[in-house]
Amino acid sequence: MPHSRRVRSYRAVLRVPGMRSVYAAHTVSMLGTVGAQVALSILIFERTGSPLLSALVLVCSFLPYAVSGALLSSMTDRFPARRVLVTCDVLSATCVLAMLLPGMPVAGLLGLLVGLGMIAPIFAGARAASLAYLLPQDLFPVGRSLLRAIGQTAVLTGFALGGIAVAAIGAKSLLIVEVVTFGLSAVLIGTGTPYTPPGERRRNPVRDSWSGLQLLFGNVRLRNLILLTWVAPAFSSLPDGLAVAYTAQIGTVAAAAGALFTGYAIGGVLGELVVARFTPSVRRRLVVPLLLTSQLPMIAFLTTPPIPVAAALLAISGAGYAFNQGVDPLILTQVDPSYRGRLFTIQTSGLMAIQGVSIALGGVVGSFLAPNLTIALAGVVGATTTLLIARQALTTEPRRPATQAL
Repeated sequence: MPHSRRVRSYRAVLRVPGMRSVYAAHTVSMLGTVGAQVALSILIFERTGSPLLSALVLVCSFLPYAVSGALLSSMTDRFPARRVLVTCDVLSATCVLAMLLPGMPVAGLLGLLVGLGMIAPIFAGARAASLAYLLPQDLFPVGRSLLRAIGQTAVLTGFALGGIAVAAIGAKSLLIVEVVTFGLSAVLIGTGTPYTPPGERRRNPVRDSWSGLQLLFGNVRLRNLILLTWVAPAFSSLPDGLAVAYTAQIGTVAAAAGALFTGYAIGGVLGELVVARFTPSVRRRLVVPLLLTSQLPMIAFLTTPPIPVAAALLAISGAGYAFNQGVDPLILTQVDPSYRGRLFTIQTSGLMAIQGVSIALGGVVGSFLAPNLTIALAGVVGATTTLLIARQALTTEPRRPATQAL
């Protein structure tokens, strides 16, 4: 197959030995994670009748990412990726299974959810590091793109069908299904994923994790590239936190907010699919245009568009998230293989944490400004900020990847 054609296809990624198992496991694992969040949120609300405690499910799902990324990222480099991935799936299944214990208090349920949140970034970092090892360098960004596309699709499917599943079989039965999905993911990875060697174990895990942070922030170009992957979605995801408030502002039923959530996710999937067809050089040239695509549509909320138009604007914004396909190869060239697991774990952790903070800040600003003005302001500030970071990230002189702990 000619080189120019080979790099443009998800099929090329799936033809690499072991990749079908990797992506099948990713699919069922994502469905399990989303399903567990939906089921647990409903279960806690049924027990307590408290919207606040039910909302804490999302808080306990995302906040542990930052802690895990800072303290435990080295686990992805200290052991073979396959062992880490299987262990994470087994621990996740155990956490969900423990949620089913009779008489488990709400505090215990939330604590177990925190445990799931601590495991998730380690799993994501090990998976990305294994892709970097198993895939040719020109296919790596396409491989990560496929992970994102599957993840967005799983989120859409999980949230859309989770409530229906709970109504049909009950929250506890859905949690049993999630235990099975994590177990299936472990089997797929354990039996179908090729072995990848571990990195060196120089210090204790926490110190090794901190060395990864030092590497990230000590390399100017790498730091700016990672910041770019954090900041752009931080601004473009802000409308999610204001979706319900926006529907109230324009006098539409709150249920219409679902169109805004799905619009961004659908745009994200379509953007990944389209950009993956381009050559690496084209994807590199599209980084800045796609960054602007992710931010500028939000400025149109100044006109207070109706829900269909607003959903279309957010779909365009979501499509811009495919800028990562041009950034991922640049990140890869800056990191020695022995640090990849830590880097990708920190990247995932930071992304989840900064999105949570962004949505919270959006809610604070939205209490003083109208929701549409808050979203438009995020578009202006987001476009300006990402362009400034992109200028530094894409023009800084490349540096040789680190080969020893700092």
